[in-house]
Amino acid sequence: MKFLLLFAAAIWIGVPHGFSDLPPDSEVTAHRAVLDLAGAFTNDGFKLRDGAFSSTLKGGQSTVIQVNLYAGNQYWFAVSTADAKSAVAIALYDESGKVIKTEPYASKADSTAKESGTDAQTNPDPDANSTNRAAAGFAPDASGPYYIQIANTTGAPATYCLIYSYK
Repeated sequence: MKFLLLFAAAIWIGVPHGFSDLPPDSEVTAHRAVLDLAGAFTNDGFKLRDGAFSSTLKGGQSTVIQVNLYAGNQYWFAVSTADAKSAVAIALYDESGKVIKTEPYASKADSTAKESGTDAQTNPDPDANSTNRAAAGFAPDASGPYYIQIANTTGAPATYCLIYSYK
């Protein structure tokens, strides 16, 4: 019985007693928001790539993430921040640093506003006016490394999360 108690005590002492291994709330919020955005692409047959990239960017700062893409696939890159008041932009570059033309994402509310001729700023749907989410679609002609630039276009720091999907 003493052995069992000592063994249990050793395990208890060796187990971390905090949640420091968990991501901060802002990363969880950004991840949840970007998964919501990426759901639009999974409805069209895109599969989510395993893993996500997240960090915090200061106002006006940007970061670049390298990804390997394959010719013949279609990709959607989605990024969202934790704070709905922040603004984020996404751009894609080839291995020589040349900007690649991508298909921008527009939510149904954005499309409805444009089709009906109304101003998107007056649309009551909060997602229609959101700038804390961005996505870009791309189908490479050649396989190889590509670079995704994520920029915080506001003055305040913002935690972002990027995921991408393919088909």
